[in-house]
Order: sequence, then structure tokens, then C-alpha cells
Amino acid sequence: MARITRDEVLHVARLARLELSDDEVSKFQEQLSDILEAVSKVAELDLADVPPTAHPLAIENAWADDVPRPCLPLDEVFANAPDRDGDYFRTPPA
Repeated sequence: MARITRDEVLHVARLARLELSDDEVSKFQEQLSDILEAVSKVAELDLADVPPTAHPLAIENAWADDVPRPCLPLDEVFANAPDRDGDYFRTPPA
């Protein structure tokens, strides 16, 4: 497995707008190389019979039945509003 180069670490740091010391560059070079090595082990697996999947478990939406409830009183609705104009929220002009 190819190791991450110093220049690649500096390139990624520049993209992320990070200023790294020489020690940090060396540390990240080693850590990123180790991460890529671990991830590359997936390529060694025989996945021919494994179907593509977005989630390992079957999931379904659990919808609750709608239950009508009374509306909040307007004074309660506007209790934390910074500004009110009658029955409307007042907002700054766009």
C-alpha cells in the first residue's frame, strides 16, 4: 500500500485552511496512511454475492396517526416573538 506523501498532507491541509507544524504533518501523514491501509482491506474481500445496500437492516417508517388538537392561543404563539403586528410575526425587510 502506498503511503501518503508529505505534499499530499500539505495539500489537504491547504484545502481545509489548516496551518500545520512539521510535527503535525508527520503525525497526520502516518495516521492518514494507516486509515487508508485499513480501508483498503475491504478491496481484498470477495463481495461478488453481496447485494448493494444503503442500510444493513430493513427499516420502515413508523408513522403515528394524526390526532387533531386545539390550536395554541395567539398570546402563547407570540410569547417569544421579537416583534408582532396583530396576528402576524413582524420580520425585518428582506
